[in-house]
This record gives sequence, structure tokens and C-alpha cells, in this order.
Amino acid sequence: MANGSKATILVTGGSGYFGECLIRHIQNTQDVWIRNFDLVPNSPDIKNIEYIQGDIRDVAAVEAAVKGCQYVLHCVAQVPLARDKEKFLSVNVEGTRNLLEACRTQRVLKLVALSSSAIFGIPSKNPVDDSVAPRPLEDYGRAKWQAEQLCHDYMRQGLDVTLIRPRTIMGHGRLGIFQILFSWIAEGRHVYVLGSGNNRYQFVHADDLAGACIKAMVRPGVAVYNIGAETFGSMRQTLEALTAYAGTGSRVKSLPMGPAVWGMKLMSTLHLGPLAPYHYLMYGRDMYFDLTRARQELGWQPRWSNIEMFKQSYDWFLAHRHEITADGSVSAHRSAVKLGLLRLLKWWS
Repeated sequence: MANGSKATILVTGGSGYFGECLIRHIQNTQDVWIRNFDLVPNSPDIKNIEYIQGDIRDVAAVEAAVKGCQYVLHCVAQVPLARDKEKFLSVNVEGTRNLLEACRTQRVLKLVALSSSAIFGIPSKNPVDDSVAPRPLEDYGRAKWQAEQLCHDYMRQGLDVTLIRPRTIMGHGRLGIFQILFSWIAEGRHVYVLGSGNNRYQFVHADDLAGACIKAMVRPGVAVYNIGAETFGSMRQTLEALTAYAGTGSRVKSLPMGPAVWGMKLMSTLHLGPLAPYHYLMYGRDMYFDLTRARQELGWQPRWSNIEMFKQSYDWFLAHRHEITADGSVSAHRSAVKLGLLRLLKWWS
């Protein structure tokens, strides 16, 4: 499609949960032409964009998608729920390499690449700031860290790249493992924290993250930004606020950290439940970002608190729960997951 004199923005993974949120924000704030590169089309309510079907691992397809674009926002990722080391490497690392090379040869003005807080594993201190060195502890985090290193290689070659590291993304329509949490609360079942649950755990609303990505896109110069909510508390505080809001009789209960982590690890290793290594490593740990650099350099300010975004996500779940299925044709973050052995914990609850 012709775009006239408008700049063209490519969004890779624009049919996924966050990709669609990002496209909507671009449409609302920028006078540009948007191109989506993904394996599956957008939702029907996404209008007036160009869709190119393709795989980030296909060099020729990536080159064709990038051609004619001035800006690229890279959201494609094989998410932790996949628990597939080879796909983490082929999609998250080699796919990123393909995109970087295409952006270099096509002289793209700016590439914004979405990374992950998983690169830090269990951080050496909190809040995580520029002094904290990445030390990923599982395959997904290692792949995202390798992808970041590739980005730095291309920065040194002159490509203008900004890396965005988000905390765990929430917002309306966010499902995946959160569908389990919301369904248990809706049914009045207990939900669980590890140990006391007093670990401070930061999330980020998809809308706030989209705003940061767009601000990074229009700011020249290479950079790395950590993005999360400004207002947040412990995991127990977040879940207790949500169960009180739901009013279903659900309560937050504690599981002993050691045995619970061991059980989650066993389920993950044997693929007997939906949890990935990052979940059992981090659910009971402190993890939150220092947002100073993003606020100062981007003029970005998050709107949503942990509790507000959980309430909004829960309300969306209630309104759409009968439409939700474990549909492999859509993003893992937009579809339900299977409980596996977590059914035993649900029965006990």
C-alpha cells in the first residue's frame, strides 16, 4: 500500500498482546503509516495498517518487511511459557540478528528493541539500576541477553538502537498464566504467595510500556531503559488488594518457599504444568527497576500502579471469560493456559 509522504513504522510481532497495544498507541499519537510483520494477522478491530505475513527467522522475509521503513519497533519474542531453548535461540537471538542486519542495510533511522528483565535473573540488588550487571539464570533470559549483546554490536557499527527492558507486562486482555490467577479468584478459591509474600515485585502496564517505546522511537541516540510501574508493593499486597476488590471470598495464602519452588521446578522440567523456570525463580523474590533514566531522558512517567493494573486486567477477564480458550493460533499472552498438575493445588484451594 502507498503511504504518501508519511513515515513508515514497522512493528514486528504486531499481532501479539503487546504488539497490538503498541499499534493502537502509535495510531493515536503519530501521523505515520504502520506495517505489521507477524505470523498471524491482527485482530479485526485493528484498521488501516499494512500486514505482512512472515517469520522473523526468515532472512528474506525480514528484509522485505524492513524495506522502505524509517522506524522499527521489535516486539517478536518466543516467550518463557514455550520452555524451548532452541526456539529461544532461533527466534529471540537469530531473529533479532536478522532484523538488525536488515535495519543496517536499509538505513533505518531508529530501531527500538524490546528486551526483558529476565536478563538480570535474581538481581544483585534492588532497585535494579545501571550498576547491576545482567546474570540470567534460565534459557529465556540468556537468549534475551544474547540478543541485547547483538544490539550493542550493531550500535557500535552506527545503527541507532534503543533497548527497552520491561518488567512483567499487565493490562486489559493480558492472560497467559494470569488467567489461572483470575479464574481462581473469580471462583472464590485461594491464591498463593511463596513464603511471606513480602517480596517487592514490580509490574508494568502495557499502555505505559507503549508510551515509553514511542518516546524512545522519536529520541535520537542509542540508549537502554528499564521500564516499570512507579507505585507498587509486595506480591502479597498486590494480591490481597485484588482479592478484596473481587469480593468472592478468595484469600491469599502462603506456601513454604523451598518445597513450593522444588515442586514448580519439577512440573516445569516434566512439562506437567504451565510454569516456566523464570516463574519459579522469581515469584518469591524482590524485583524492581530504578526508573530515573527513562524519566529524565524520555520525559516518560508511568500512570498505572500494580494494584490498578491488576484490577483492570481482572475486570477484563470477567467480561470476556466465556470467550477465552487455549488457542494456539494467538499470542501466548492472549490465550488461556492448561493447568496440568496445578489442578491438584486448585482442588486443595
